[in-house]
Amino acid sequence: MSSVASVHSLWTAAAGTPGRIPAPQIEYVQLSPTLIILGAAVVGVLIEAFLPRRGRYYAQLLLSVVALAAAFAAVIGLAAGGFGSSKAHLAAMGAIAVDGPALFLQGTILLVSLIAVFTFAERRLDPAAHGKRVDSFAAQAAAVPGGEAEQTAVKAGFTTTEVFPILLFAVGGMLVFPAANDLLTLFIALEVFSLPLYILCALARRQRLLSQESAVKYFLLGAFSSAFLLFGVALLYGYAGTVTYAGIAEVISDGARQVDPALAGTMGNDALLLIGGALVLMGLLFKVGAVPFHMWTPDVYQGAPTPVTGFMAAATKVAAFGALLRLLYVALPGMRWDWRPVMWGVAILTMLGGAVLAITQTDIKRLLAYSSIAHAGFILAGVIAASQDGISSVLFYLAAYSFVTLGAFAVVTLVRDAGGEATHLSKWAGLGRRSPLVAAVFAVFLLAFAGIPLTSGFAGKFAVFKAAAESGAGWLVVVGVISSAIAAFFYIRVIVLMFFSEPKADGPTVAVPSVLTSTAIAVGVAATLVLGVAPQYFLDLAGHAGVFIR
Repeated sequence: MSSVASVHSLWTAAAGTPGRIPAPQIEYVQLSPTLIILGAAVVGVLIEAFLPRRGRYYAQLLLSVVALAAAFAAVIGLAAGGFGSSKAHLAAMGAIAVDGPALFLQGTILLVSLIAVFTFAERRLDPAAHGKRVDSFAAQAAAVPGGEAEQTAVKAGFTTTEVFPILLFAVGGMLVFPAANDLLTLFIALEVFSLPLYILCALARRQRLLSQESAVKYFLLGAFSSAFLLFGVALLYGYAGTVTYAGIAEVISDGARQVDPALAGTMGNDALLLIGGALVLMGLLFKVGAVPFHMWTPDVYQGAPTPVTGFMAAATKVAAFGALLRLLYVALPGMRWDWRPVMWGVAILTMLGGAVLAITQTDIKRLLAYSSIAHAGFILAGVIAASQDGISSVLFYLAAYSFVTLGAFAVVTLVRDAGGEATHLSKWAGLGRRSPLVAAVFAVFLLAFAGIPLTSGFAGKFAVFKAAAESGAGWLVVVGVISSAIAAFFYIRVIVLMFFSEPKADGPTVAVPSVLTSTAIAVGVAATLVLGVAPQYFLDLAGHAGVFIR
């Protein structure tokens, strides 16, 4: 009771004395990429409220593209100004790191999101409904699937243009996530980008019940993972008396920190450190889709609208791996001997689990989901390296993988039958004879996933495996190579199915996309080939960006 009274008297004394509470110092220029995106998202909400329905689609598309391009330009400006190297520092009173990895990952997220916006805006693939062009999203999100309200909305030609500001809010959270320098900022960023994704997953125009089921599964499992992460944050605070990464690392290394009287009984308790660290890691491994926290991935990837699946598969992985790297390398480097064996086990399970389970899949979106799980395992091999080469190899792999993934899901949106997208593998038989260009482009993406030379997938895998081998994780590389061989089997199987099978008479058609989806696919192919044929410049870029500020 006396301690509460003393805290209260201190608070009233500080509040009563003018000038005692310092105003927060916010570096607006250094935080400009995030502020531009969140500001545009708020403007997008106002457009939904005040602009007539017929003008919203073009206004939202223009706003999203301009905001993402401006934010990317801001990232380039910060990097050119030295904030990725010599001027790297902690902004927003230590909550956000402005350094090489943060700027590299933010740039990747913004580029991926810009291309994802093009797939969101596509309106040429579905046949026109009642004389109006339609996109991948429900006519009226709040209407009961198949109900009278939905039928009325479809007849009126409504579209859910709210997806654009929702996407921008998700991007805003993703930009903060890998740059967060304390555990509370990490948790807030996690919620800011997770909640919009739960909503986006439920908005498919076709198969609305499957879409809503995927969103509910993602929401429930995501809520559990957020709870684990938050409980871990509480335990780490009890251990270190601070939520900042540098403060936690300091207590782990030598315990040199002024003891807070309220936490004197728990500070330095290793049980709190180990359990808290494990719980926070669980929350982040859920987001990257690592085994055994991967259960949501295939169902959500299959049920969500395909443009959302592509965006989620690419951008979420970049943000989540960035946050994981910063936590392990900045807050918990003193626990390396504790977390490395655990991450070894997770990486091996993830690589083998994703590759083996993908073989049994008959749906192209579920196959790509298990493929993404296997790739999470390959990236974890770079994380485990615990060296600067490990960091730079993970950064490169994330950039390469995200463009391949986005392009692959953009191709999936083109193959359609009377029920919408034809995602069952049997429908893809003979696609190479019916539409050679689309099949060839998809084959390029599959070869990149398999890690075939002259594709970005090979350069990425080579970089992470080399970093892992040099750090003494040779057996992990052996498992990775075996997993890659298993994974290559089902990628090649799809290519054989497309080019060496007879097309069925009642097979799907390949829709002719607008310039938006064509651009997304072209950028994906270009990035895949450029990063595969001439990766050195981008490897050097990732190498220069691979130093965390502490």
